[in-house]
Amino acid sequence: MARILLVEDNPDLAEAIAYNLELDGYDVRTVENGEDAIAEVRAIRPDLLILDIMLPGLNGFQVLERVRDEGLRAPVLILTARGEEADKVRGFKLDADQYVTKPVGLVELLERVRTLLRRSHEHRIPERDGDVIEFGDIRIDPNSREVVRADTRVSLTPRAFDLLVALAKQEGRVVTRQDLLRDVWGHRGAVTTRTVDSHISELRQKLEPDPANPRHILTVYKVGYRFQR
Repeated sequence: MARILLVEDNPDLAEAIAYNLELDGYDVRTVENGEDAIAEVRAIRPDLLILDIMLPGLNGFQVLERVRDEGLRAPVLILTARGEEADKVRGFKLDADQYVTKPVGLVELLERVRTLLRRSHEHRIPERDGDVIEFGDIRIDPNSREVVRADTRVSLTPRAFDLLVALAKQEGRVVTRQDLLRDVWGHRGAVTTRTVDSHISELRQKLEPDPANPRHILTVYKVGYRFQR
């Protein structure tokens, strides 16, 4: 049974969502604020996190950043009344999987939950097709999901790591932003090409000797990116 953590400070809405998720067969825990959300993530390691943004104390963005830094790889669905484009970009940059604005129908929400959990299960199946990739002083191990630079481990969000591997596996080829959205994000309509660019910027800052003049992750003007060793 998949375990879902619902972070929502509106008790009536939380009760309605939790009730319907439980009818669908999920084990649902609910909390009302950011601090409790972080504590509960540490305690139960949920299979899915449904996260509001406007919370007492720590807001949802702060919660998301914290739990990703602490290693949570489970999918995160942001459910919020804040629908501004800048908020969506920020959410995806912090490695949310979906960004849904309220109000949303329960049928649609349940289908999104099923889809995220199905994809997460598929991604957990071991893939022993990843040989170690080395370039410059960087070493990427797709199987252990580790990146090491000059003998120091580099911390990447799960999405940034997947983006790096997707580029490296197509070394020398031009990969469009749309291809990366499809391969790394599942081509969700809410994800914009700006999200790809922000993750590329993160990779360059952490991996390139001179991020302003990259040697390995190259921009192909008006098309996308190309990886070279």
